[in-house]
Amino acid sequence: MNEDFLHYVWKYQLFSVHDLKTTTNEDVSILKVGIHNYNSGPDFLNAQLKIDDQLWAGNVEIHLKSSDWYVHHHEIDENYDAVILHVVWEDDATVFMKNNKPLPVLVLKDFVIASALHNYRNLFSTKQNWVSCEKEISTVDDFTLDNWKERLFFERLERKSIEMNKVLLDNQNDFEAVLFQLLAKNFGLKVNGDVFFNLATSFDFSTLRKVRFDETQLAALLFGQAGFLEEVVDSEYHQQLKTSYNYLQHKYNLEPIGKVQFSFFRMRPPNFPTIRIAQLIALYHCHQNLFSKMMQIEALKEFYNLFEIDVHPFWKTHYTFETASKLSPKKLTKSFVDLLLINTIIPLKFSYQKSRGEVNEMEFLKILKKIKPEKNSIISRFDDIGVQSKNAYETQSLLELKNNYCAKKRCLQCAIGVRLLSEK
Repeated sequence: MNEDFLHYVWKYQLFSVHDLKTTTNEDVSILKVGIHNYNSGPDFLNAQLKIDDQLWAGNVEIHLKSSDWYVHHHEIDENYDAVILHVVWEDDATVFMKNNKPLPVLVLKDFVIASALHNYRNLFSTKQNWVSCEKEISTVDDFTLDNWKERLFFERLERKSIEMNKVLLDNQNDFEAVLFQLLAKNFGLKVNGDVFFNLATSFDFSTLRKVRFDETQLAALLFGQAGFLEEVVDSEYHQQLKTSYNYLQHKYNLEPIGKVQFSFFRMRPPNFPTIRIAQLIALYHCHQNLFSKMMQIEALKEFYNLFEIDVHPFWKTHYTFETASKLSPKKLTKSFVDLLLINTIIPLKFSYQKSRGEVNEMEFLKILKKIKPEKNSIISRFDDIGVQSKNAYETQSLLELKNNYCAKKRCLQCAIGVRLLSEK
């Protein structure tokens, strides 16, 4: 038994509301259960009750045991002076108000509906399950699931928006600089994501603004900062970049991060850091106002067109500076662009629209519903228990469900858990 369940029972009145009585045999009628308070202070605010013939307006505090009132030191906290009813599972101590009268107590276990208690115990007794409701989740109606998925999706965007606000703060709210840094992190994928972010933040974005019109200088800046120009390589292109970087390094007081941080181990050649940097260079040389363009695009096809870029001819026959390879275009795939959209572009666009007070929710839903579902262990497990995903919008929702509800046992704040607990 936990207090969250008692909050849930009180909030949805999953108990017999007839013949309610306090521990001192006073009749209780609930006019308003109050507003659930998720911050400090009493659990439900502005409740309205009738105790015997007296009308009361105030707050309701809920505990597993009456003695928890003293354990939590509410007796010395003036925020609890307006409590009009103490709702508990077990009454093991008398709590006195400031006028030295006992605080009215309602023992919920005497009135709770048997089916609600049964469903609660059934849901929380399955500790070995991947998610608590894995045996029942497939029985939840589509209406509940669909509405909850949409809520989860926007909760995920809100959470990512908060994370991006920290990066924005570090960049004086320069959205274009933040776009570059977060795109760079995504270009590095999971293995090299952090070092790509370090690369993108190793110099002031104003430097990139100045050199991006010149492809050689832009390439020299990124490859030089990454440390790939420090060694002697028998390549005219490498030497050209090295000469250009030496000039930039002196002019902008640059310090490379060192290529030893980049991992090539067990990676497919198209994902080599050198190729991803070359593609990032091509993207920023091709589009001088990338952030503005992305903020104006509303269709998935237009995003795919935006990322139709060509790397420098050198990279069409190389995966590294040292070794030549067969000719290949090194284009960005649609699946890679999908990752950029999911992880960077859409969350940043959401943050930008929020900052302007004009969030277009349908735009995000429309794009994500056209992207193929993501493939990972979490989505596979949901599929195994009967929850399939048709698109990236649904996979993003399920990732939020698993990571921020199931993993934290927040079943009582989850629409699925609430639905299962309310079944007769």
